[in-house]
Amino acid sequence: MKQIKPTLTTIFLLIAMICSYNLPAQSVAKNYQSKSKSIDSLIEKKMVNAGIVGIGAAVIIDKKLVWTNGYGYADKENKIPFTTSTIMNIASISKTFTGFCIMKAVEEGKVSLDEDINRYLPFKVINPNFPDEKITLRQLTTHTSSLADRYPFYTDSTYYYNGQKPEALGDFLKNYFSEGGKHYSKDNFLNAKPGTNRDYSNIGAGLAGYIIELRTGKKLNEYSKQYIFKPLKMVNSGWNLAEINMKNHSRLYEKKGSSIQSIALYEGTTYPDGGVRTSVNELSRFFITLLNDGKYNNTVLLKKELTTEMLRFQFTESDKPDNVKLDKLNSGIFWATKMGGKRIGHNGSDPGVRTFMLSDLNKEIAVIVFFNTSLSEAEEDVFFDIYEDLYKYGLELKNKKQ
Repeated sequence: MKQIKPTLTTIFLLIAMICSYNLPAQSVAKNYQSKSKSIDSLIEKKMVNAGIVGIGAAVIIDKKLVWTNGYGYADKENKIPFTTSTIMNIASISKTFTGFCIMKAVEEGKVSLDEDINRYLPFKVINPNFPDEKITLRQLTTHTSSLADRYPFYTDSTYYYNGQKPEALGDFLKNYFSEGGKHYSKDNFLNAKPGTNRDYSNIGAGLAGYIIELRTGKKLNEYSKQYIFKPLKMVNSGWNLAEINMKNHSRLYEKKGSSIQSIALYEGTTYPDGGVRTSVNELSRFFITLLNDGKYNNTVLLKKELTTEMLRFQFTESDKPDNVKLDKLNSGIFWATKMGGKRIGHNGSDPGVRTFMLSDLNKEIAVIVFFNTSLSEAEEDVFFDIYEDLYKYGLELKNKKQ
């Protein structure tokens, strides 16, 4: 066959065609970089305007970590950046760890969600307004137990600063719930039958965690290490300051007026309600495990049916607390709908701490975000604004992936 030599014009046309095939990929890459810079500048602008010192964030799409970043400072005074490996306490997101430990104890046959908790306790917990009604772990974990955080006593008495030794969890709970105890009051209980009213209860979470310690024979930090931290290689996570490399721990801040003040680190008596310290990177592994039926990569941490039970909506039209509207709120085991029923997961708030660990209802787009600064109630909308910015960014990333 006769060989045809390409003309100069043909060569130019071929080069043009090859270049044109590469344009979409180049365009997508540039667009991705542009969006990434856009979310960075948006967050940085809002945090500076609000006076937030440090932020760490992650976006999870289809149960895979796809984006992380840190902003500002973990230590403003020493100019140490806040990164996604920075450790801080995550406040009430800790309750999801307590919930996981409860479900693991159910898997091991150590507890039942619907048994009277007095079967497990060395002292009686009875609502004096309804003395014949049992209280269950399911009620504790869905905040329907009728056990109340008595304010201001609860906040004044359960935070310990500067290395002070907190009152032992079991002693505190006995004194709080047992008639004649030094913390006892009828105001520690709602005037509502257990199961009929949802009232967010930190003390209920503390009691649930204590029951797991009694039934497993292990402190919550040890039980978590065995069944959560070690399997997920969460080597920088723990339940108390003694377990943490303090060089990687964020300082905490509080904005008062126009000034931003550093506040001392603290621990809590009722630590099952908010004691976990971890990083954005490590928390993402735990969140993915929950979203992925109890499995992370090839490791099964909790049986699928028990993870499903932990996350399923416990309230129905025929069985719900009197004060709950299902289109706005539903609850799993220390897991709930947020943002007007449009998200699921948990938030956290403590002095110097604001945290989010939320997903859409289909578990396709999930966001974790840490803030190491407390703001006034009037300024707190910025936390939710930044969360929503990150969620929208996750939606853009998912659409690009498709």
